[in-house]
Amino acid sequence: MESSEIPKKSKYKGPDGKVWSRTENVVVSASIERDLPLEKLAIELDRAEYNPEQFPGLIFKISNPEASSLLFSSGKIICTGTKSIKEAKFAIKRIVEELEKIKIKVDVEPKIEVQNMVASGSVGGNLNLNEIVFEFENTEYEPEQFPGLVYKLIGNPVLSNITFLLFGTGKIVITGAKSEKEIKDAVILLRKQLIDSALLDEENSQM
Repeated sequence: MESSEIPKKSKYKGPDGKVWSRTENVVVSASIERDLPLEKLAIELDRAEYNPEQFPGLIFKISNPEASSLLFSSGKIICTGTKSIKEAKFAIKRIVEELEKIKIKVDVEPKIEVQNMVASGSVGGNLNLNEIVFEFENTEYEPEQFPGLVYKLIGNPVLSNITFLLFGTGKIVITGAKSEKEIKDAVILLRKQLIDSALLDEENSQM
């Protein structure tokens, strides 16, 4: 396999220009469908760590793109730290290339499965988190312990896996997505829910 240029991370802006989101971390799994000799990999791969008494997987870090991976003797790979699905696929390709350099033959094109995506963003206005707790279901808010409110998205079965962390400034963190489209759709839906419930203060927003 030969590496190509690393895809660049992009920032998404909503159709009204008031919301935005940016993917910060993608976790994917893949399998090369062959056994891996982890002790051999620990010796021959740079930036590899293997402590089987503590954890059954080998930790392997790569650069260009920066990513961390777990390699298991079954051939399963979990990769994290990339900024897009395209970049995650590129990272898996790079890992396979490194394996092939030390004579670990890979005969299959690893199938990538997205496990989780984390993104940052904004809903485009200030939020009164105390009001949201009373108006929205599926929320958790304990300001004495943490300034953010946790909201499990409801109102759309396709996006039921999405969880938001909301802050008073309107900044948000999105977790649980499996695609960039889910992130975009979820942020737009959240803004609509906030506007419909009169919970978004755009007038006094500094963003």
